[in-house]
Amino acid sequence: MKKIVIFGGGSGLSQLLKGLKLFPIDITAIVSMSDNGKSTGRLRKEYNIPAVGDISKVLLEMSNCDSEIKDLMNYRFEKSKTLGNHSLKNLILTALLDLKGNFSNAIPTFEKLLDIKGKVLPLTEDNVDLMAYTVDGKKLVGEAQITKSAKAKERIFYSKEIEINPKVIEAVKKADLIIFSCGSLMTSIIPHLLNKKLNNAILNSKGKIMYVSNLFTQPGETDDFKVSDHIKLIEKYLGKNSIDVVVANNIKMNSTLVKKYSKKEQKDQVLLDIDELIKMKKYVIQDRLFKIEDNVYRHDSLKVAYLIFAYLMEGEKNDLHN
Repeated sequence: MKKIVIFGGGSGLSQLLKGLKLFPIDITAIVSMSDNGKSTGRLRKEYNIPAVGDISKVLLEMSNCDSEIKDLMNYRFEKSKTLGNHSLKNLILTALLDLKGNFSNAIPTFEKLLDIKGKVLPLTEDNVDLMAYTVDGKKLVGEAQITKSAKAKERIFYSKEIEINPKVIEAVKKADLIIFSCGSLMTSIIPHLLNKKLNNAILNSKGKIMYVSNLFTQPGETDDFKVSDHIKLIEKYLGKNSIDVVVANNIKMNSTLVKKYSKKEQKDQVLLDIDELIKMKKYVIQDRLFKIEDNVYRHDSLKVAYLIFAYLMEGEKNDLHN
């Protein structure tokens, strides 16, 4: 069975895994551990633990349990001052960390509980903060603060040197395909690329390296970015010419929801600049990749997963334009 390692965090990774888990592939999802917002941030402070929010979300997405169990795991204690709006899945993972001592020992129990296909690994066991400098020199501390700031970011880094989970390195070495998922470029993708040991393992892996492009830009992170600009920023951290293939949407969006994104959230559609990507010698897989769910644009998880699986099994075709 072909092995895929996919890096990401939060909703972008979860959406991609929703489709990929339906195909006959061996999936290892690597989750960034720097979330410090809301429930996760409070649990980090109270228990001095790494972030549980993103990894619990990914674990639940990888599960084969029915919708009632998923609804239960996502339940938040909104009316309780004591439980502070924490989700049940975050509390369970926090309890397992307390019982087992670390994620490596806690996650297998969670995987049994949720009947999970594949593996979910934390990038690191370290309790660290993601940090950034804006272009005007302001220092931002914490993923939540980086996301909130609309100022352009100059550099992303950790509050201290992190030790990469050795199981991540092992998975990368065996991967037939390495994917950087859609999602926040600076807080979900780049946090994986701040360690030389991991970067070297990725670059020396036998597998091709793929990027699944975002549908929309993000204020202060990717304003005015086209698909090629996303790749250039990833390669700034990983290394020039490191991305082999990109999966991107090629259909113009023309709905009232797009206008709402633009006016209220300062988010614009990421345009596919195919000529620039060909100059960069990237293999491009393009299609209509979006759908609207609950009045939100999302990647069509099944379509994207099918395109990834087809590439994994068939390799590159002669036509870059597909």
